[in-house]
Parts: sequence; C-alpha cells; structure tokens
Amino acid sequence: MPGISPDIISHRLSVNPAVRPVRQKRRAYDPERYEAMKAEVDRLSSIRFIWEVDYPTWLANVVMVRKPRKGWRMCVDYTNLNRACPKDSFPLPRIDQLVDATAGHALLSFMDAYSGYNQIFMHPEDQAHTSFITDRGLYCYKVMPFGLKNAGATYQRLVNHLFAPLIGNTMEVYVDDMLVKSRTADQHIPNLSAMFTILKQYKMRLNPTKCAFVVASGKFLGFMISQRSIEANPEKIQAILNMTIPKTVKDIQSLTGRVAALTRFISKATDRCAPFFKALKGTKRNITWTTECETAFGELKEYMGRAPLLSTPEYGDVLVIYLSVSASAVSSVLIRSKDNTEHPVHYVSKALQDAEVRYPDIEKLAFALVVLARRL
Repeated sequence: MPGISPDIISHRLSVNPAVRPVRQKRRAYDPERYEAMKAEVDRLSSIRFIWEVDYPTWLANVVMVRKPRKGWRMCVDYTNLNRACPKDSFPLPRIDQLVDATAGHALLSFMDAYSGYNQIFMHPEDQAHTSFITDRGLYCYKVMPFGLKNAGATYQRLVNHLFAPLIGNTMEVYVDDMLVKSRTADQHIPNLSAMFTILKQYKMRLNPTKCAFVVASGKFLGFMISQRSIEANPEKIQAILNMTIPKTVKDIQSLTGRVAALTRFISKATDRCAPFFKALKGTKRNITWTTECETAFGELKEYMGRAPLLSTPEYGDVLVIYLSVSASAVSSVLIRSKDNTEHPVHYVSKALQDAEVRYPDIEKLAFALVVLARRL
C-alpha cells in the first residue's frame, strides 16, 4: 500500500483519556445502502486501507451519502470521537491571500491529490479508535479517513513541509488543492518538474481526472483565476440569480450566505443586504418582506448579473482606496489605475455594531480604513 512514510507524518488523535469511550448502537440501512457498503468495505480491504479489529473501545456507524452524479460515498460518523479530541490549531492558509498570490500569472497547472487524506497513515496507537460497524464485522482504518477532527490540519502540515521551498514562489497549496504558477511560459515546465520531483520523492499520488496542466486560467478555491483578473465563481453567481423571492427565515439566511461568499466582488455588500437583515427582526419564524426588500433584491440580482472582474496589481503599482459610510455600514474598495482607467482590486464592507452606529462620519471613515487594513 503506497503512501507517505510514517517517518514523515502520521495522524494522531490525542484522545482525552478523561472522556468515556462511546460505542454507537448499530443502525439499519436499506438494501441499496447495504450493497454499496459491502462493495466499499471489500474495496478498502483489498487495498489495505482498513482491517478487522477486535474489542474496540470506540465504535462508530457508517453513513452512506449519495454522490451528486452516481453511486454512494461511505463516511463514518465520528461525532463522539471528535468531541473527545482537542482542536489542532495548526493554521490553514487564508484563501483570499492564495487567490491574490495566484492571479496575474501567465500559465497555471492545477493538481488534486488522489484520495489525499488516505495517503497519510494513522498512528498505530490510534487506528483502533477509528473502528466502525458493518454487517461483516468491525473494521478500523490504517490510513487517515475523512471525517476525523484535525485531518485537514494534519494534511496542511504535511504539504507545508514537503513543498516548503516552492510555496509562495512557484506553488500554492491549500490542503489537497495544489497549483503551480509561472510568470512566463518558459518557466512553467521547470516549475512543474520541481513539484513532480517532490511528489516522486515522497510517493504522493495525484488524481489525473482532477488535474489540468499548462492552462491560462482555471478554478482555484472557488475563484476563477487568470493573468488578467480574478472572477467570481459563475456557479455561485447563478445560484443568486436563480433565487426566487425569499419567503422564510431560512430563505433569507441562504441569500445572505451566498452574498457573503462573494463580498470581495460586491460594492457596498452590507448596505445592499441591510433590508434583508431588517426583514429578520421580530419573530423568529416569519419575515416582513417590504417594498424596500423587493427593490434591494432586484438591484442585487442586476448587480450580480454584471459582477466586476477584480484586477491583479503588480509590484510597484500605486493603489488608491475609496471609503464610504452609511448609517449602518462602512465600505471600501482598493483601486488600481491602468491606462487612465480605474479597476477594482478588492471590495470590503462591514455592518456597524452597537456604539459604532453612533460614530461621527469622520470616525466611521477612519473605522472603514481599519476594517480594510485588517481584511487585506
């Protein structure tokens, strides 16, 4: 079974010994899920990702989740085990910083690890803690499964170690999403070669169906990246455009959540959403959809239909900041000037809370600058 050598890294759980182990009661499944579970257990056993275990102290149930297109994904309900494990505070990279560092390059290559988590072994002392129930008996994982608390932190710790000489220069990595970037075409093959040398050295495998090599643009961490600009994910924009008028609290929460995912592309996003937040005030079950909400909803859709491209500044560019304040929010935008045209780089907005609402306008402007500095 290939994988990252345990001498490099293995996943530890650090289970709190003061927490009483939980053995979940066996759950029932419909015939279709049973058959899918059997097939997956056979597959994982054949490639030695799992093995049988006796007398485990922790025991969890399998959860079969239907895939979007076809088939089933086997997960394990590690809710109880995760509660007994402390949080690993190893930091994940900031997505916006990775996106900014990637845009503006002439050529890009996008890679995805093949069953990335499963390429890391569980520490031998913690394998039995991952035990789960099947109709054929009890099994535990030899490799790090999905669903474990801190699995993402362990994987990020690994890639930070492996690709340390390349990250921030010719490569960016967020957990199992990897990207090689080059300013010029003639640099790209050497940059890819350096990355593949490390992959081969540590026996890390890629998923060829999820890789795209030597392209001018592509999707990275939910954003469309190119040399020219950063674009919002078209699927996220379309999700807003397809929404009907919200009728419930959940509908408004869904709308504001979708807007929040695109705030860096939206001028005065908080002001645009202010009527929706007002509609939530009062009862927890019903909303008050007003004419103001109707107007704001239409204007938001119109804006998202022509959402701006974000420009990528180059080293040495002079950037301009515009600030704006209202009764309920502060907003700002970072601007890059090129060919006598101003191009937005990043939008930021924040709702005013408590005493902030009573700030004089000049203090609100200063606060807007502080908010922008903290976000960038």
